Amino acid sequence: MGHQNQPRQEPVFNKNRHPLQTFSLGLQHVLAMYAGAVIVPLIVARALGLTTEQLTYLISIDLLACGVATLLQVWGNRFFGIGLPVMLGCAFQAVSPMIAIGLNDGVSAIYGAIIASGIFVIVFSGLFGKLIAFFPPVVTGSVVTIIGVTLIPVALTDLGGGNGAADFGSPTNLMLGFGVLLFIIVMSRFTTGFIRSISVLVGLIVGTTAAAIFGHVDLGPLREASWFHAVQPFYFGKPTFHISAILTMILVAIVSITESTGVFMALGKIVNKDITSKDLTRGYRAEGIAIVIGGLFNSFPYTTYSQNVGLIQMSRVKTRDVIVVAGGLLVVIGFIPKIAALTQLIPSSVLGGAMVALFGMVVSSGIRMLGDQVDLNRYENLFVIACSVGMGLGVTVVPDIFAQLPDWARILVDNGIIAGSVTAIALNLLFNGLKGSRAGQVHADESHAS
Repeated sequence: MGHQNQPRQEPVFNKNRHPLQTFSLGLQHVLAMYAGAVIVPLIVARALGLTTEQLTYLISIDLLACGVATLLQVWGNRFFGIGLPVMLGCAFQAVSPMIAIGLNDGVSAIYGAIIASGIFVIVFSGLFGKLIAFFPPVVTGSVVTIIGVTLIPVALTDLGGGNGAADFGSPTNLMLGFGVLLFIIVMSRFTTGFIRSISVLVGLIVGTTAAAIFGHVDLGPLREASWFHAVQPFYFGKPTFHISAILTMILVAIVSITESTGVFMALGKIVNKDITSKDLTRGYRAEGIAIVIGGLFNSFPYTTYSQNVGLIQMSRVKTRDVIVVAGGLLVVIGFIPKIAALTQLIPSSVLGGAMVALFGMVVSSGIRMLGDQVDLNRYENLFVIACSVGMGLGVTVVPDIFAQLPDWARILVDNGIIAGSVTAIALNLLFNGLKGSRAGQVHADESHAS
């Protein structure tokens, strides 16, 4: 009887699933995170004036490193890896600092700073693992909700055609984006089992096909891409180490860890696993190793991707073999640019339609956590949720509000997820404290006893 309340952990593999089904589910995860993984090297390369050849390398090595980082994290051994179905990609919050370091100190300084920050995370992963005390349910639920809410504008921007698109908001883009969203909704309502679990993948394929009919698919990248790409450590030269650049990237790494903590806690709830301090330590250590790998191969620092949490919630497929396939696919794509170019055929509007559903599922996951585990009759809890979600959404919608602050401070407050998360942690400490942080939880045991 005493074991009935123990959380049930989902199996690592599903032996009853056909390999083709597992491959399809893994491909769906790759497509869900692909745009975010590719946009970062595009922005950095343009800002630093890299050549087309250098950009091709940057995209390919980034995808390969995303795959390696994902496999490290999902492995889950006694030394590193949280062992959850989590996907890793390049950290968006690192874009502006990387550009600033590259323009001021040179490209080599970027990778020296990334390597140093990765080592910092590995060394202090045990200390960071104790952060779990700052993430009771009211904070975790708020952070997960913030992650989803702050990403919705990104999805709608893509749905309209993407940032800077000449035809942004055109009837064709809106038709494609909302058409994909409607298609996914219909599949989720009227299909079951495996077909429903790949509704996002099918929606992307159908949407891309429709976009091709309207002439919105560019085959140029596919024709120009080569078939093989060799991995070359220190592609941009030997790394150089500058104190200011290192401190900046360490700050970025700490910010990424804060965001990853929310994702880890959300996934733990989805797969029915209690996340411990040791689990977080292994997760942070794997992230640190991934950051070091990014520096060695001249790509990017890596962090967990929230959109894949929404995909797990929507597909209801929680086993790690799917993520292993997704990580393996990213590694293969990194070696074969022609395949990478094939995935670039998906128009922004089509991807945006799918992202609305995925990010919305992250929001609903956070709301469910708050409803199930937090006493919403307590004013203090409502105040923590209200201010943290409001801050996260506000900074996302009005990003220039902190434009006059120093660069080091803007790293902490420019990101809505981080601003909202810090607000949630601070207010919970103010109202509940560390020892009283569980006071705001729903008293499930009492309700069961009654």
